[in-house]
Amino acid sequence: MKEQYDLIIVGAGPIGLACAIEAKRNNLSYLIIEKGALTNSLYNYPLYMTFFSTAERLEIGEIPFNCIAPKPGRQEALEYYRNIHKYFKFNLNLYEEVEAINKIETNHFEIKTSKNNYSAKNVVLATGFYDIPNLMNIEGEDLEKVHHYYKEAHPYSFQNVVVVGANNSSVDAALECYRKGANVTMVIRGESFTHRLKYWVRPDIENRISEGSIKAYFNSNITSIDENQVHVQTPEGDISIENDTVLALTGYHPNFKFLKNCGITFSDDELKTPTYNPETMETNVDGLYLAGVVCGGMLTNIWFIENSRVHAEQIVEAILAKNNK
Repeated sequence: MKEQYDLIIVGAGPIGLACAIEAKRNNLSYLIIEKGALTNSLYNYPLYMTFFSTAERLEIGEIPFNCIAPKPGRQEALEYYRNIHKYFKFNLNLYEEVEAINKIETNHFEIKTSKNNYSAKNVVLATGFYDIPNLMNIEGEDLEKVHHYYKEAHPYSFQNVVVVGANNSSVDAALECYRKGANVTMVIRGESFTHRLKYWVRPDIENRISEGSIKAYFNSNITSIDENQVHVQTPEGDISIENDTVLALTGYHPNFKFLKNCGITFSDDELKTPTYNPETMETNVDGLYLAGVVCGGMLTNIWFIENSRVHAEQIVEAILAKNNK
């Protein structure tokens, strides 16, 4: 008979690891299943991304995150979480995708993955939101030159690049590409950049736009893309921009289809907020919990590592309370 875990954690991001730490400290048998690398979303971040948070706000398991710079970058974060795994020696399966989670009865979930089948009394979904981009749903978005993820600027040097979006990732990409020799144009749906823009970046992008180094169209939308141009609707009328590459950094959202297939319900509005108890993080499915940014639905800017680390303690406390009934 196969082992039944007290807890299976789907996702080996920082919050998934935090859940494993709490399970381990409370003698709960657990397994983390991750479809990619350790902290896969962090790994897929831009190479030179800098966190808004300071290092101590990214800590889990009360293990110090030592960082020389005021704000850690992607490389420092990857090193920190690798060291977390070395320290705690997690029960962890990487490059194994969870395909289905079925509740059989009370305290019994069956988990089917790309490699195996597992049984657990409880399941935590710490799956993040970085896997599925928000599409523009326009003609030409499926062209090879359109990218919804950005890694580094070098491939776009000396190219005509259109960057879509007003958030931190869009602004970082625009500035990096400009400094590597690209001719950069930004297309922004609203009248300004997000109020969450990193404070040390805002004057940089505003000055580059003011001096004409980067062109920006506010209150504008891309209507279509072809091999050589991007067609934009602006307040001054429709224009066409010569173009080699489009970086459509329009945000991302959780895998709602997967959550729905697990039995989770959502709010009836465009936010698609999953149903869960904010005190225990338990969903409408008994024994199935959410942790981290996946809790926000389409609002992917309300949960971060620093304010969702506590989900791990809440979940394990809820499981222990049930066990003691």
